[in-house]
Amino acid sequence: MATTTTASATKAAAIHERPAWTASGLLGAAGLIILLAGATALITVACVQDPDNPDLFMVLGGSLAICVAAIGVTGLVVVQPGSTRVLVFFGNYIGTVSRPGFWLTAPLASRQLVSVRVRNFETKELKVNDSDGNPIMVAAIVVWRVEDTAQASFAVEDYQQFVAVQSEAALRHVVMSRPYDGPDGAVTLRGATAEVSSELAQEVAERVNVAGVAIIEVRISKLSYAPEIAEAMLRRQQAGAIIAARERIVEGAVTVVRQALTQLEADGTVTLDDERRAAMVSNLLVVLTADQPASPVINTGSLYT
Repeated sequence: MATTTTASATKAAAIHERPAWTASGLLGAAGLIILLAGATALITVACVQDPDNPDLFMVLGGSLAICVAAIGVTGLVVVQPGSTRVLVFFGNYIGTVSRPGFWLTAPLASRQLVSVRVRNFETKELKVNDSDGNPIMVAAIVVWRVEDTAQASFAVEDYQQFVAVQSEAALRHVVMSRPYDGPDGAVTLRGATAEVSSELAQEVAERVNVAGVAIIEVRISKLSYAPEIAEAMLRRQQAGAIIAARERIVEGAVTVVRQALTQLEADGTVTLDDERRAAMVSNLLVVLTADQPASPVINTGSLYT
């Protein structure tokens, strides 16, 4: 049973779009009108010539022509720009009419309308754990179009629902493989948006390829921590920002102190021994790294007792 199902799915996926036979719809309609008019005239003449016993062959010929015209009318189809008609004749795919216009195609064939316009939709907002285990609220916008009308019609049950479900599955997989945030240079969901979007678009394209759908673009539209941890994560981000800022301040202060001591000694302004040097370094670091403005204190004494 499983082997039969797999074979059927493979056969459906192997069907690819091909152009259907078409002729000018105007010429076809004109020919059908002429045929119908000729058949009507033939039957009328047969009945007028001998009302009681009309010519059987003329009546049968006219009736047959009317039937042919009626069947031929079913082959007339109008195709709008951005739309196609997939033709199925007694269960067999016979081609797709993709050129806009008025056409005559195979009569008695069922015609399924498939749009090839560019479409887009936004996935539902999903709660997914990132690679660090933090719950993330995420959604994405998917831009796509039907590229192979035959595959879209026969390879899957409903290609629009198929694209929506597979897009959500790909979004979950990509989010689970990346941390929400991290150090500078790391590939994270928040910091490497372009790279994550490219990876997401590639994965969605691979998943929906069987349905004959081309993915144009996928972009993350919503990204945030889940409400239950949002406040804690915000405090962590603030703490990290404060630590990073203090590191930069200390690094800058050390540079300023080093330059000040070097310049003072180079100019011969003052000669400092180790103790005075240490005191000056301490005072300058306090002034440069303090959160509040320093209050100057005049030292009237000496460093030495």
